[in-house]
Amino acid sequence: MYAKSAATIHNILEAARKLFTARSYAEVSMEGIARQASVTKGALYHHFKSKEELYLMMMHAYLQEQRDLMKRAVDSPGSCRERLRRLTVDFLSQPANKHRTMRLVRRDVNIFRGKARQELIRAYQAALPEQEESIIRDGIRDGELPGFDARLLAWTHVAMVEVVLSQYARQMLGSPEKIADYVLGLFFEGASSLTKYPQPDAVASGN
Repeated sequence: MYAKSAATIHNILEAARKLFTARSYAEVSMEGIARQASVTKGALYHHFKSKEELYLMMMHAYLQEQRDLMKRAVDSPGSCRERLRRLTVDFLSQPANKHRTMRLVRRDVNIFRGKARQELIRAYQAALPEQEESIIRDGIRDGELPGFDARLLAWTHVAMVEVVLSQYARQMLGSPEKIADYVLGLFFEGASSLTKYPQPDAVASGN
């Protein structure tokens, strides 16, 4: 009975994620989620008393999943650069729907107030920026990075990764591994490291 209930909740959360990533928060209804999940409204309300509760559970489950994934790179051996590359490749290798879910944090965070908003922000920070900050602190300690503010460096790297989630970046750069090398080159060496990449005009012309 418990396994069936867990499977139903998982199915509902996946249905909700598909709808919330395709439409705005306001456009998604509990009725629409029930229909997408192929459950009755009664069954849906049995597990979730409101759209807000369902959304927040969906996001916290996703962010915990991301935190567990990123923690593998944090706990792995190697240099700061190697571990940041591993973390970046792991993140980029996920399907596009996972990346769309991550964008919901920025899009929807101001919908919520008080404790719900604070907990969502905290879960996001724990899932990604703080994982990177941990690796970067080790890099500063070991002399791979200058003694700068590790939190700011972590947020800078996160922002760089967000930029390359676009379809254009994938067309320009290719695989998650190549995209990660591009980001890490910018992060560690700056724009001077980009001479090995094809120029936009060459890419557009097919040369």
